[in-house]
Amino acid sequence: MADSEVAIGVIFLSQTMVGALGNFYLLHHYLLSHFREHTLRSTDWILMHLTIANALTLLCRGIPQTMAAFGLTDFLNDFECKVIFYLNRVGRGVSIGSTSFLSIIQAITISPMESIWAKLKGRRQKHIVSSVYLSWILYMLISSLNLVYLRAKYNKNNTASLKDLGYCAATPTERIKDILYTTLLSVPDFLFVGLMVWASTSMVLILHRHKQRMQHMPRAKVCSRSSPESRATQTIIFLVSTFAFFYTLSCISMICIILSSHHRWLLLQVSALLSGCFPTVSPFLLMSHEFSVSRCFCFISIKNA
Repeated sequence: MADSEVAIGVIFLSQTMVGALGNFYLLHHYLLSHFREHTLRSTDWILMHLTIANALTLLCRGIPQTMAAFGLTDFLNDFECKVIFYLNRVGRGVSIGSTSFLSIIQAITISPMESIWAKLKGRRQKHIVSSVYLSWILYMLISSLNLVYLRAKYNKNNTASLKDLGYCAATPTERIKDILYTTLLSVPDFLFVGLMVWASTSMVLILHRHKQRMQHMPRAKVCSRSSPESRATQTIIFLVSTFAFFYTLSCISMICIILSSHHRWLLLQVSALLSGCFPTVSPFLLMSHEFSVSRCFCFISIKNA
């Protein structure tokens, strides 16, 4: 086994363990709060699904990638390969949708009464719950389209020229089918990313205008070192920027894999690592800001009311 394969295996193992522990800890926090208070805020509901989707993505991608990097072969049959690849795609999609819904619900929460978002304040819990479940159903349906083409990578009975997908492989298809499938799979992703950017931009503008108004009002007391608006704005920028950064790099790596015929093994490993970066980083980012941000949103909502 080459040193590079050992290094890649250690990186995959570390990323999977750290990311899974972070997501499960955050999920445990929300479940514990739910059982104690018998209620969940809209943001907590979305974050629960986000942590589940992140953990699903990490485990279904990280564990087989680690095993393959350490030299294990023929450890998945065709059925197991289909299931693991399918769950990974569903988790990745729901993670994108949940991040988008989180931006939208935050924009609705802090919007002033004259804003276009204000009409949705009273119904946001109902709509968000339905939207999260619909995102699961949507990605379950879309991710099932390519299951017929997936095969075990080291299947000795398969003599066809297979496309290497890391720990799995795919039977070659016509180029027009590849283009149609890629387009169909990417449409929901681009839609959710567009909504995320729109909602986050609106939220940042709302907080900026609110901060400008507060500067002209007398301040009797200073309760904290930084204003609620600043803390909320930082969290929004960190979370969405982190997602956009890693999502862009992941898309670029996938394009390089499609277009390049050389260094395919290295590109596959880089793409797999990039796809696990956001699920690994996001729970720790949320844990470092979640409690103060929740108070910020409640504070701003009361003042707007």
